[in-house]
Amino acid sequence: MNTRKYKTPILTCGQSSIAMRALLIFISSSLLLSVSSFTTYSSGSLVSLTHRTQYRPTYATHNEALFSTTSDDAGANLNEKNLVNGVDNEKAEHAPNLIQIYLNYMTKLWRQTSTDERKKIAAAQAVTAIRRVKHIMEGEEYVDLANAHKGDTLEETDTRSGARDELLNACNTMLESIENEKEKKEKAVEAVLKSDDGNTAIEASTSNGAKPKKKSRSVLFGAAMGAIVAGWVFSGNIVFTTAFTAMTLLGQLEYYRMVMRTGVYPARKISVVGACAMFITALFAPNLHQICLPVFATYAMMWFLTMRRTVVTIPEIATTFTGMFYLGYIPSFWVRIRMIGTRVLDVPLHETTRLGPVLAPIIQPILGKMKDMGIMSPITTGSVFIFWTWISIAFSDVGGYFFGRRFGKTKLGKIAPAVGAASPNKTLEGFMGGSLFSACLGALGAWVMRWPYWYLTGPVHGILLAFLGLVGDLTASMLKRDSGLKDFGDLLPDHGGVMDRVDSFVFTAPYSWLMIQVFIPYLKSKSSMGIAIP
Repeated sequence: MNTRKYKTPILTCGQSSIAMRALLIFISSSLLLSVSSFTTYSSGSLVSLTHRTQYRPTYATHNEALFSTTSDDAGANLNEKNLVNGVDNEKAEHAPNLIQIYLNYMTKLWRQTSTDERKKIAAAQAVTAIRRVKHIMEGEEYVDLANAHKGDTLEETDTRSGARDELLNACNTMLESIENEKEKKEKAVEAVLKSDDGNTAIEASTSNGAKPKKKSRSVLFGAAMGAIVAGWVFSGNIVFTTAFTAMTLLGQLEYYRMVMRTGVYPARKISVVGACAMFITALFAPNLHQICLPVFATYAMMWFLTMRRTVVTIPEIATTFTGMFYLGYIPSFWVRIRMIGTRVLDVPLHETTRLGPVLAPIIQPILGKMKDMGIMSPITTGSVFIFWTWISIAFSDVGGYFFGRRFGKTKLGKIAPAVGAASPNKTLEGFMGGSLFSACLGALGAWVMRWPYWYLTGPVHGILLAFLGLVGDLTASMLKRDSGLKDFGDLLPDHGGVMDRVDSFVFTAPYSWLMIQVFIPYLKSKSSMGIAIP
């Protein structure tokens, strides 16, 4: 293995010792998050690929077949294939533009949740319904229309049999017409592909029938992602909220694309705007945060009553409200947590965290210059809490994966059948291993943040995070099972979409806010007064 030597700034002995310790702390925190990314991918790819496709609804196959063969989307499909197969050499030679990737993915999700997409879903459902009717009419065990019944006249029997034959002929005619239309669209797509310069490369990569080689898992990529997340947490309230809102937009569109696959058409635009507004309100007007959900729910109902031509269905109302609640209101509590606490500029670091003596010589001068420039400190008590909480959640996934593979014998499906249907591979031993890992990280974080009774509050906090993270994971699995999808999206190759990566962080948000805003301050007040906590 090749090694490289890097030049370091000239520091005094004391400063170099402190700098080395700070560097080790940062690298270790990045690796903690990278291990989570690595093992989450492993569990998602090795385990879920073989089991997530079970219990798929019958109509899922027809939906996927129709969605992929439309002439309107031919150009978009070609661009996606070019990116996947590496046809665009110019883009492959340069680093990807993250903003462009985000905009392309958002545009694709928006197109796939548009009115035209609803028409394709309706067509897929019609095909499924016609085939079911044909199957029933052809099966004598279901409908006995051809035979004469006791007391029937010959005319009644002939009329019934003739009606059956007419219905079968109508079903065959409809299916034949749909197949012809499908072939026309496929030919249109092929014509567009052949006219493109990259068609030769695509055919060459697929003509031999070999499956594309799976990308190897990169620990370096996971470490980079961990460092990015750590930087995001301590990036400041505005940057933190902006990035969270951008992820929420993608998560909302992934959710509504999944809902539309089931034939339900919610108020997509209102829900997306409402969810994003909850994050912005939590940042600039936290006292009005709780009113956002009822306001946008009322607006959605007004839209349903005035803009829809037919009576809205219960699933349409329910999925609209669920989108705003599940992907807007609940995770927006992370922004409120980020706002908690006095800025580090006003309080010495050693009073905020036990790592203060190590970090102060490096961070304090930077924060001082920011204060002179009129920039608020990006570090708050809430950001430190989020950092340790997210690490605990990540390591609950790590422990659950390794303990489940090594010791997993008792399926959670034996305890709760719905859990087994949603995620067949989840085991009780895996949950206990995840809780153990999360409890250890929770105890470490509680000690660093100087929580009272850290040896109790930290492990309890970690176990509750592991449990609520499992609830979020299973909730996402149930949604995907019902819609017949393996993943919410394909933003990250081999990792899925936004919701596939953050499902464990949804239901932990309100609890975490209650913990840092109510429970810990209560314990600190009792501890400072010397009152024993029963």
